[in-house]
Amino acid sequence: MHGTVTGRPAGHLGRGGAEAGQGSGSQGHRRVGGHPKSRITHLVFCTTVSFDSPGHDNELVKLLGLSPSINRFALSQNGCFAGGTVLRLAKDLAENNRGARVLVVCSEHTAVTFRGAVETHLDNLVGQALFGDGTAAVIIGADPDPATERPLFQLVSASQTLLPDSDGAIEGHLKEVGLTFHLLKDVPRIIAKNIEQNLKEAFEPLGISDWNSIFWIVHPGGPAILDAMEAKLGLERAKLQATRQVMTEYGNMSSACVLFILDEMRKRSAEDGKATTGEGLEWGCSTGSVPASQWRPWSCTASPFLPVDGRMAIV
Repeated sequence: MHGTVTGRPAGHLGRGGAEAGQGSGSQGHRRVGGHPKSRITHLVFCTTVSFDSPGHDNELVKLLGLSPSINRFALSQNGCFAGGTVLRLAKDLAENNRGARVLVVCSEHTAVTFRGAVETHLDNLVGQALFGDGTAAVIIGADPDPATERPLFQLVSASQTLLPDSDGAIEGHLKEVGLTFHLLKDVPRIIAKNIEQNLKEAFEPLGISDWNSIFWIVHPGGPAILDAMEAKLGLERAKLQATRQVMTEYGNMSSACVLFILDEMRKRSAEDGKATTGEGLEWGCSTGSVPASQWRPWSCTASPFLPVDGRMAIV
């Protein structure tokens, strides 16, 4: 994983999604994220709020001046686990296409969810209070060139699973009125009930069972979810500090959140003089949930400022 993850409040709907992505993905006319544009072989564009065709990925290629023959992938309506999905996809692309450099752009807008309160649908009001706009970009590659590239995190593994008894817990529907949310109050309980088993399956092969010995990149679905996870896993309060900071400043930005949190942790680790981008630790975990689904741990190594090593798993 190379380059600084950058984000900003997203623009308007329609072409705005691609234009916001241009702001995060472009650092000059000839370079993207410090890379010559010619090095970018794949583009993964993710958003929860649009099904336009041609998609924003098509528009972003033109805005950034990327090759018209670039391999493009567009993901829509993946919700709160989309941040892990795009990184998993980019990892697979990079590892299976020698020399590939995958530009990942996540752009989310909440205007499509905005409407007045209705007594029969208060969960939509909860969604409006939690969600925010954000755009972020990152470049994923394999076999980095030490002369020109300084990886920030190494993605070691990634997977996902369906949680039992979670049908209908979180739903999103794109209708004529816009994007509607359906959230059950049992969501924090469902996630907390299943999180530890998923962690054990991911980390037992690594000999890790102390959840305070790893760093955490947790999608901020909401304060209640974070509180439930902390209680279930016995996490120290500081473990989710980067996640809570991003949630406080920007809200739940769906797919963009994980990239914001990775960048927040990287900056905090540098400011605190830590040995790795992962708060000085070797292994880390990321997790996020949406309707009837949850990521499972990936592992990741870090290496920006010092000879850093921080591995991460996504749940």
